Amino acid sequence: MPKSTRAQPLIAIRALRQLIADPEDTSRVFEIIRALGGPSLRQGLKRFRATAVGARVLRENINLLDVLKDRDWLQSLPVGTLGRTYYEFIYGEALSADGLVEASVAKGDTYDFDDPDLRRFGERMRDQHDVWHTLTQYGRDELGEACLLGFTYAQTGNRGVGLIALVGGLKIRQALGRGVLQAIWRGYQAGNRAQWLPAQPWEELLERPIQDVRRELHLTEPREYQVLRDNFAGAAPA
Repeated sequence: MPKSTRAQPLIAIRALRQLIADPEDTSRVFEIIRALGGPSLRQGLKRFRATAVGARVLRENINLLDVLKDRDWLQSLPVGTLGRTYYEFIYGEALSADGLVEASVAKGDTYDFDDPDLRRFGERMRDQHDVWHTLTQYGRDELGEACLLGFTYAQTGNRGVGLIALVGGLKIRQALGRGVLQAIWRGYQAGNRAQWLPAQPWEELLERPIQDVRRELHLTEPREYQVLRDNFAGAAPA
């Protein structure tokens, strides 16, 4: 991955074509996000650095992935905490906290920036993706991913994220109907209403009751998404 954060539309177009041809090639998602992100990552870093959490993470070089990979600790947390719910979400689906890292570094696609703070911030943003899944209640199905991308676009302003959400929504709409774009739009609105998630002290919040964390971060149930998902599942052949 180039060390520049300038927008690279030609790279994004090529990666988007490859992603459409092979939706399972998740490395292309990261390529598009970074190719169209432009200044959004540096702007995010500036905002992150100005927070108490961000300043501490950068000063102490805290790695969120170290906590998210600790299965024994996560499993030991009480039922109903964010960390235990995250554990059940990730490891219950035979996934791992390393999964996004493996997809991100595929074919040399890494946060290889000269600025160590930018690299740390980018990695932390990547590593908290499934924590956002857990909190927002958007699943890892195609619609859930698209809705979370809408949410993420509102939180980060990354145009690559917005493009993938739109293209994904148009594709999913062929199977689920017109309500898909509405659900993604609701995700975007939810991202605007929520507290700024990139600067949250996840290492501490993992031990807290998830409903308390959702309430404090202004996160509510994604009803449009849930109805569409459940209706589709109910209509699918056994």
